[in-house]
Amino acid sequence: MNAPRTETVALNGNPFFIRHWGDESLPKLLMLHGFPEYGGAWAELAPLLSKRFHCIAPDQRGFGQSWAPAEVSNYTTSKLVGDMAALIGDARVHVLGHDWGAAVAYGLAMFRPELVEKLIIMNGVHPVPFQRALAKGGAQAEASQYIHYLRSEGSEDRLAEDDFAKLSSLFSANMDHAWSDADTAAAYRAEWGRPGRMRGMVNWYRASPLVVPKVGEVSQVPDLPRDKLMVRCPHLLVWGSDDTALLPEATQGLEDFAPDLTRVEIAGADHWLHHQKPQAVAEAILGWVG
Repeated sequence: MNAPRTETVALNGNPFFIRHWGDESLPKLLMLHGFPEYGGAWAELAPLLSKRFHCIAPDQRGFGQSWAPAEVSNYTTSKLVGDMAALIGDARVHVLGHDWGAAVAYGLAMFRPELVEKLIIMNGVHPVPFQRALAKGGAQAEASQYIHYLRSEGSEDRLAEDDFAKLSSLFSANMDHAWSDADTAAAYRAEWGRPGRMRGMVNWYRASPLVVPKVGEVSQVPDLPRDKLMVRCPHLLVWGSDDTALLPEATQGLEDFAPDLTRVEIAGADHWLHHQKPQAVAEAILGWVG
């Protein structure tokens, strides 16, 4: 695999670590990782896209080598989206998001649509279909109960104990982690072990307004303004069909918010599809982009 070029840049006055793959004259693709990953998570996929795109992969706020403030208030959606808007600048880019990176990618498409040419989401969710699925108190609520643990006081310390044993277990729970060899696992632990990063990472969950009811309890869906949550650009949803954390019901009704939506399923892959099936994911993206 081609090694990325790296740099540290100031975004809104704070340092962010960025990886680059591909010729910088090519159209830009902003690649946004989720929890508990970092920009290096794109090492299998980005080289496959780099003949078509200049791939730009930041460590997002709280992760890896980027700025990691301790306060929960620094992890609101508006601030996370603001980081990436500052990175993009004035010209439109393609945006790809996975897991929590999808939340920022959707935020850019919804609230800063002038910056997004096309939107690609990989096993990530739009806030309204996901909240509706959770509110039923059924299978998706059951799959998301771990969020309560992550939001609890001191979870960052418990996750880090015994060389990140709990976090490693959570990372691989009910998923195929054959892609993570000893060197890859060591690289992840090195990023998790940077001062303040574990707290920064779990603060994404603490700052989120997402309501996760207990299993069997039905909750009321908050009043969410549909017109402000529309994705009006072309949108591709790439889905690892064996995901046990995000279930198909979490994307039901997405077409109501993304009228120009294309869905592609990747068989034999789960939540970590970009590691398990990078070639199939790349083919889906490049085939859709044209």
